[in-house]
This record gives sequence, C-alpha cells and structure tokens, in this order.
Amino acid sequence: MDTTIDVHDLCFPNLLNASCEKIVRPYFSAMLVYTVLYVMSLVTTTLNLLVIISISHYKQLHTPTNFLLLSLAVSDFCVGLLMFFQILVVDGCWLFGDILCVVYQLVSYTVISASLGTIVLISVDRYIAICQPLHYYTKVRGRRVQFCICLYWLCSTFYNLMVLKENMEKPGSFNSCSGECVGSINYYVGLIDVFISFIIPVSAIAVLYIRVFVVVLTQVRAMRSQITAANSQKTVFANKSELKAARTLGVVILLYIVCLSPYYIVIIGQDAYFSASSAAVFIYLIYFNSCLNPLIYTFFYPWFRKCLKYIVTLQILQPGSSRTHIMSSNN
Repeated sequence: MDTTIDVHDLCFPNLLNASCEKIVRPYFSAMLVYTVLYVMSLVTTTLNLLVIISISHYKQLHTPTNFLLLSLAVSDFCVGLLMFFQILVVDGCWLFGDILCVVYQLVSYTVISASLGTIVLISVDRYIAICQPLHYYTKVRGRRVQFCICLYWLCSTFYNLMVLKENMEKPGSFNSCSGECVGSINYYVGLIDVFISFIIPVSAIAVLYIRVFVVVLTQVRAMRSQITAANSQKTVFANKSELKAARTLGVVILLYIVCLSPYYIVIIGQDAYFSASSAAVFIYLIYFNSCLNPLIYTFFYPWFRKCLKYIVTLQILQPGSSRTHIMSSNN
C-alpha cells in the first residue's frame, strides 16, 4: 500500500517530513466553510464597529449600561478580527510562526475572558437597577463603570499571561510538526482556569438574574393588582424601561452562555493540549455569538437603529452631531 504523501498536501512542502499535513476537504465543502466564515467575520467586525462608533460619538448614549455594551462590542469586534486568523487555519496549517501563535492564543483568551467579565458587570448593573432602583444612580456612575471595565480588561490580560506562561516562555515547544499552533496548560492550572473563567462567573450571572427574574415577577403582579395613583405613573414608566433593558440584556447573556458552554465542556473532557483547529467547531460557536449581539441591539434598541441611519447617511459628520437627541423616552 502506497503511503507516499503528496507535497501539495503539506503545510510547508519544502520541509517534507517536518511539515504537518493539510486537512483536505471536497471543493464544495471547503468553499462553503470559507464563505460562511468570511461573511460572519465581516458582519461581526462591521456591526460591532457601528456599535462602538454610536456609543462613543453620541453623548446621550454615555450611560453606565451603554458603557458596558461598548466594552462588549470592543471584545466582539476583536473576535471578528481574530476570526480572520481562524479562517486561515481551516486547512489545519498555521503559517505565521510560533511567536504569533502565542500572541493569537493570548489575545483570544483575553478577549473571551473580558467579554465574560463584561457580561457579569451587565448582570450586576441590571440587578441594582431592578432590585435596588432607589440606589441605582448613586451606586452606578459612569466613571465608576469605566474604571471597573478598564480594571477587568487589565486583570484579564495579566491572568491569561499567567495561564499561558509556559507557552510564552517556550513558543512552539509543544508542536509535533511545522504548521501547528499548539499550546499546553498544566492540568491543575487548566482546572483552576475552568472555575475562574467559566464556572464562577456563570454561577454569579445565574444567581443575579434569577434574583432579577423574581423581582420582575413581583413587580408585575403588584402592577396588575393595584391601581396606580396619578402621581406615581412616572415611576411605573421608569420601571418598565428598566424591565425592558433587563429583558434585552437577558437575551444577550443567555445566548452568550449557550454559545460559550460547549467549549468549556469539551476542554474539561480533553487533555491539557489544544490547537488552533482541534476545537474549531466550538470556537466558531463563540465567534458566532459575537455576530449575534449587534443583531440583538438592532432588533430591541430603537436608538441603535437610529444611529445606524445617521451613520449610513453621513449625518454623523455634521458639526454638533454628537449632541443629537438619540434616545426617546421609550428607548
């Protein structure tokens, strides 16, 4: 039986036995995968860039909750950029060297950690807004939220530097052939990482939103069973606005957890070695979530649709456009 490998099936044909083999797919299958990933990457980067521009430009959108959405959009935008690299390893070949491989892994881990941290902060924000509404504007301030976001991004970067310390010190040392992008995490470090990066944050999110859900049900029942006095109608309206935001962000949180969970379940069930292509399906699922978030904003938030209109029609370039009234009382 002839076991000779065609040099065209190698990542680096000039290296022969030292090179990894490409993953060979039927032409139609390969074109479908590339097309879907390119479209998803383009949509993810474009829509999240629009979210970043909208919240950054319009002063009326500079609220604590929107700063959290901005942080999430930044992480999703980075995911869209990372997706281009993931597209290039669809055939199983990493062509950018060992240093960039480690950088890619570090940025990927940091962005995912930062986005999950932002989701936790969003849950805290909704918890205070719904469960402690009288204290919301004293506890949740713009600068305080900005500080928390920056601190979490810094902590996320430092933490993942520690997790990938061995890979940073010995780039490419875990590769079995040229063309791999493989990393390794100590078994116990990996176990601790699963708890810190997934189980603890997701548990906190679940507890906070269960509490929010209970309070929402209580408020709804109270509204239905009591005749609201005329002078308290404004308060009830504000509660409805907060409930709407809680519902929208609840959808974002739920979809994030659904898309993230399979990856960590696989990581727990495998050994400590991982590559840029071994868990591709689960990585693509996380990337797909970054594409979903701005679509959710478009569907639920009238202010985002209005921002899109102003950006597309170039009204955003007009002098004083940053002070445009974007949000109505129903937003």
